[in-house]
Amino acid sequence: MAVETFAGVLVPVLTPFTAEGEPDAERFVPFCRWLLDEGAAGLAIFGTTSEANSLSPAERMTLLERLLEAGIPAAKLMPGTGACAVTDAAELARHAARHGCGGVLMLPPFYYKGIPDDGLFAFVSRVIDKVGSAALKIYLYHIPPVAVVGYSLDLVGRLIKAYPETVVGLKDSSGDWNNTAALLDRYPGFAVFPGSEVFLLEGLRGGAAGTITATGNINTAAIARLYRNWRGTEADALQAEITGLRKVLQAYTVIPALKRVIAHFRRDPGWAAVRPPLVPLDEASSVSLLAELERVGFSLGQRRQAA
Repeated sequence: MAVETFAGVLVPVLTPFTAEGEPDAERFVPFCRWLLDEGAAGLAIFGTTSEANSLSPAERMTLLERLLEAGIPAAKLMPGTGACAVTDAAELARHAARHGCGGVLMLPPFYYKGIPDDGLFAFVSRVIDKVGSAALKIYLYHIPPVAVVGYSLDLVGRLIKAYPETVVGLKDSSGDWNNTAALLDRYPGFAVFPGSEVFLLEGLRGGAAGTITATGNINTAAIARLYRNWRGTEADALQAEITGLRKVLQAYTVIPALKRVIAHFRRDPGWAAVRPPLVPLDEASSVSLLAELERVGFSLGQRRQAA
């Protein structure tokens, strides 16, 4: 039986903070609702862009519950379970599965380096065993530029074979198209999401499920438009447009830059807050970034619903 998986443009949602440095549900909930209205197929909350590893498990679970209480559909949520302790990862995964989330995004344990595939396989297996629920759907999170530790091609296949109903997809934030292409070629039907919209069109042409991209926090509608129209004659032009914006953003420290953009366009300076060890974008960089966005004609919330 085929396993239902996410497809489309998923957003790793930024986490706003209060002036006291606490997670700000009053900003977070309406922002998540807005992203869905803009065309996000799902919300990959508590990933890298979310500053998730600067949040405790309790803070992540509380924010998830606030989303559900506000009526955000659990099936649209893919909470991150990133943790070095198997007990923490299992607690977060169990909480998500119990609340009916569509899946979880699982970083490998990232503190110890040079870990063999056997160790990573044991970690994922232990989480699955501890959760003990058929409702659990795992999307592996491969981001070696940040975590250093990653899921090898062979390990991915081993996990799919051992847990075909549970390990159902992967976010590839390697930045290496050859790795993404190898995953698509070797594991057809496995839900592979490039971690940047720069690879969206090429990915879709190769069988990718969509993208999970940080820039979705400010450009969901345009990225979703390409997803809907990737077989059309304008696909390459749409790809060039979203790639151009991505290149503007990635010239800066991405998380503070994204928050600064939202703070500016929402006229809400509090949105620029990050949690240590990150620091807000400095004034000179902020002025430069906003000027570049003006130059390319960007405005937040460009809903374009063309079929």
